[in-house]
Amino acid sequence: MADSRERFRRACAAVVGVLPGRLRRIVAPSLVGFAVVNGFTFAVDLVLLSLLIDGLHLPLWAGVTLAYGTAFALSFVLNRWLNFDPERPVGTQIGRYVGVIAVNYAVIVLGVTHALAAVGVPYQLARLAAGTCEAVFMYCAMRWFVFGHTRTRTGT
Repeated sequence: MADSRERFRRACAAVVGVLPGRLRRIVAPSLVGFAVVNGFTFAVDLVLLSLLIDGLHLPLWAGVTLAYGTAFALSFVLNRWLNFDPERPVGTQIGRYVGVIAVNYAVIVLGVTHALAAVGVPYQLARLAAGTCEAVFMYCAMRWFVFGHTRTRTGT
């Protein structure tokens, strides 16, 4: 498994390495890894959402909730394993992640998705728009809050 993680990280670094000079200095390999992991988990979210709503005829809120919960559990596991160097114990990370997910879910996922659907945007497109907002928020939260480095004070 460690080999898979290292291959993934090398591939992300290689992608950053071919970016133009200015972007190469700005884009972290973890951003590329986040995009890959969360692109995959977002696809899982959309497929499940369609199956739950069109196949099982669940209400929108229930379909969004179940698909979202499944995708973000998968996202946590994959990002922790492949993308970020977790320094905190997993319990602390899960606690922080649950808080971030709660804010993200209430404000972005349900708020934006329902607002757009209420004005006539198809639910798949509404969820895609919410996913764009969500991506920025979640990367920042995961990189600097959930999996971020712990700060220690020195005597200097």
